[in-house]
Amino acid sequence: MSTRISEDSSSSTGTEAERTAGVAPVAMRRRLRAPLALAVLAAALLAIGIVPRLRASTALTAQTEAQQLPTVAVIAPTLAPSHQDLLLPGSVTPFAEASVYARTSGYIAHWNTDIGVHVKAGQVLATIEAPELDAQLRQARADEATAQANYTYAKTTAQRWQQMLTTQSVSQQDTDSRVADMQAKQAALDAARANVAHLAELVGYEQVQAPFDGVVTARNIDVGTLVTAGGTPGSAGVSGELFHIQQTDTLRVFVDVPQDDAPYVTTSTGVYLKTQQYPGREIAAHVARNAGAIDPASRTLRVEVDVDNRDGALMPGAYAQVHLALATTQPALDLPVSALLFRPDGVTVATVDHNGRTALKTVHVGRDFGTHIEITSGLQATDRVIDNPGDAITSGQAVRIATQPASNPHDAQQQHGHA
Repeated sequence: MSTRISEDSSSSTGTEAERTAGVAPVAMRRRLRAPLALAVLAAALLAIGIVPRLRASTALTAQTEAQQLPTVAVIAPTLAPSHQDLLLPGSVTPFAEASVYARTSGYIAHWNTDIGVHVKAGQVLATIEAPELDAQLRQARADEATAQANYTYAKTTAQRWQQMLTTQSVSQQDTDSRVADMQAKQAALDAARANVAHLAELVGYEQVQAPFDGVVTARNIDVGTLVTAGGTPGSAGVSGELFHIQQTDTLRVFVDVPQDDAPYVTTSTGVYLKTQQYPGREIAAHVARNAGAIDPASRTLRVEVDVDNRDGALMPGAYAQVHLALATTQPALDLPVSALLFRPDGVTVATVDHNGRTALKTVHVGRDFGTHIEITSGLQATDRVIDNPGDAITSGQAVRIATQPASNPHDAQQQHGHA
């Protein structure tokens, strides 16, 4: 029995030892989990805080580098167009116009033409009644007849005295007196004839005639209106002008061409007109002449454009748009206006050299095409020009050229036009 107790006791002791041996690693693992979890949690929190900072630092570094080395877009200068359509405002005027005044004083007996009537040169527009002038002409003709009779008698007498002088029947003094009297009578006859011619001209002005072919645009008289020679008003409210006539078969249009474009305007320059009353219609015209001098007040050249208006499409006094096709045999370089810098020393463009550094060049501009402009000097065709440069750009600044170079807007317009 004691042996069984001992066996039981030893069995019990063995079991407890085994349990103790199995529990110890578990407890140890449990004791190690807590610090490990805390370490993992700390590492995760540390990663969450550091990674965004690293990313922000990287982005800041990239942004700083980008700001230190700006990226620019460059374009290549192109050849400017050889033709330019210059649009200028113009006022349509008649080829010739005249204000018709009275050269004889009197009353209007009747008038023959009204406004809008086309007349021919020499056509009678109105008749002036001047009885006093007619009486003066009759008196002058009578005086002429008297002077003619006196001259005829004096001439006959002088001839007789000259014949008698050859036979010494009369003295030389008496003969000279008769000859002088004849000459005086001849002078009086010439004066009487001149007076008749003068009054006859005035009587002829009683017929008011058109000076050239044209259209009557104004009539300021009526039957019974008193008119005076020289255009002085005959009564209150009545103008001295009787009629106003304009020649409209050919019209003149005057335009003022700016000084920069003046050298390109010649008699062979193509030109046409456009008006509001005829949308889409191009009215043919030609450059007739120019003033040959620049107006010092406006710095423009006065150019006359003539238009064939036999169809009566245009009216004098109308507004028209004049399109001049300016041509040049030596076009310069072309740049968009976005590439220009306006500095105190003149118009400037920024270029990029082969080392990636900027160079500022002062240029001279020529023709203005609106969105692009002609560069006459200061730029080479091989230069790389910065498009839309900043106002703070300086010479010698390092820049980075964009991957896709900017294209000249003028090239796109030309390509669109060819398409």
